[in-house]
Formats: sequence, C-alpha cells, structure tokens
Amino acid sequence: MDPLARLFGSNARLKLLRLFLFNDDQAFTLADAALRTKTPKDATRREINTLVTAGVVKKKAGKGGPTFAADSKFEHFAALCNFLSSSSGLSDAVILATLKRAGTLRLVVLSGVFSDAVESKIDLLVVGDRIDDKALEASVHKLEAELGRELRFAAFATEDFRYRVSVYDRLVRDVLDFPHQVLVDKIGLSPN
Repeated sequence: MDPLARLFGSNARLKLLRLFLFNDDQAFTLADAALRTKTPKDATRREINTLVTAGVVKKKAGKGGPTFAADSKFEHFAALCNFLSSSSGLSDAVILATLKRAGTLRLVVLSGVFSDAVESKIDLLVVGDRIDDKALEASVHKLEAELGRELRFAAFATEDFRYRVSVYDRLVRDVLDFPHQVLVDKIGLSPN
C-alpha cells in the first residue's frame, strides 16, 4: 500500500482527494468519481461521505442526483493541494510498467504536469513500435486514476517521430524545448 494511502486511510480516499483537489473547478457524480479513480462504487460512496463530513468536499443537489466538488473554503485547502501535488506517488518504474502493456517502447518523455512545465502542450510523449492505441489509452487512464488529473498525451511510430524531429515539428519541440524528463530513450535522441 502507498505510504500516503496509509496516512489518509485508504487508497480510494487518496485517489478521490487528488481527483477533487486537482480538478477543483469541476463537480463529479458518484459514478463519474468511481470511474475516474477506478474504485468500486460502494468504496467511493463511503470515502466521499467521509470527505464531505471532513469539509474537504461539498455536496450539491442536482437534477440527475447529487454532485460533489472540492470546497475551496476548506481551512487547509491550499496546503493539502500543495502537499498532494508535490507527492504524486507515481515512480518512473510504475509509469513504465503501466505503459509497456501498449507495445514496444522506444522513447517515453514526461512533461507538463510531471515537470511543472505549464507551457507544454502534452504531459506524456510515447514513441514505439506496434503501439496498440486502445492499450495505450487504457494505460493512460490507469495513470490518470492514480494522479487524479487528466493527462494530455501523444503517441508516434518511431519513423513518424524521426520525421517530425527532422522537420522541427512544433508539438515535439514544445516538449523537448521545455523542462522534461526522458524515461526511455532507445532511438538515440539527445534531448535539448
């Protein structure tokens, strides 16, 4: 179990905290929160009720049922956001293990939310051979559930990526010209 999950009581509560705090401008239904965090609905209901009681999350009545959102008036809202964002809980090994299910990885670059580069258009760049788009999407959704945020990502075949680098493609340059972290480099790219 993640040490932070032990601290906060459960992995489901930690995932829900991240979901609500990192998306404080959105309200979620119980079903949507369960889907995004990949936790069972009964555990989601129990943990959301705990967060509502603690004052971190507020409940709003709606036509389609209640929705839940972060309460920015919570006394320790900013401190809790800072703490959770500085402790993402995802190691490089976990990210790679999750992404390897999608195919043969030749280059994996983290940017955006992983490197605090707000200028970056994407958070994750994946280059590989025989990449299965559906498996990659499922892997990214799994990472999103752990992080509590949506990830912007791009995937390219190796030859397509090499071509994009050679013509100074704007998307690729936006990643490589700003702070980033290379997790896998089997194509010999020397990042700037």
